[in-house]
Amino acid sequence: MSTTRPTPAHDEKLIDVSEHAKSQYGISAATATAMRNYGYALLAIAGADGKVSPAELRWLVDHQRTFGVPEEILAQYPTFDYKTADLNKLLSGIVTDVKTWSAAPNLVYHATQMCGADGVYAGKEKRKVMEAAKAMRVADDMVLTIQALVEMEAASGKMRRALFHVDTL
Repeated sequence: MSTTRPTPAHDEKLIDVSEHAKSQYGISAATATAMRNYGYALLAIAGADGKVSPAELRWLVDHQRTFGVPEEILAQYPTFDYKTADLNKLLSGIVTDVKTWSAAPNLVYHATQMCGADGVYAGKEKRKVMEAAKAMRVADDMVLTIQALVEMEAASGKMRRALFHVDTL
């Protein structure tokens, strides 16, 4: 059974993503612009407290690498001017091969993870995630549920590491 891929803006070529992206998020291809803009949007949200910490940037690069984002795109993230980024413009350039896939709740989820990567989910970051969610029409209750999911996943990971003696006291 063949599927029809949506036509990206300006006929930009779709790039296949990783098996991880396929299994976890249900997409199998995205444009280079989508990959770049997704990372840029995350930087804009995480940088709402005035800076993107090294841990947050490392989280982004590692995360995007698991999705199969090309290295030349990953190399652009550290120099992106996230302080002047226009989130709506970035969102308009996110195209995948699944018409029903929505960047908005995924961005809220990943922004929450990224913002906490340095051990602190700052108040300004939380407000920017909420502001971004509103701009993307993600309901407040969904944002709270996504944030609870991220907390639960972090606790579950901590339990796994403790059970298998990955973390030491």
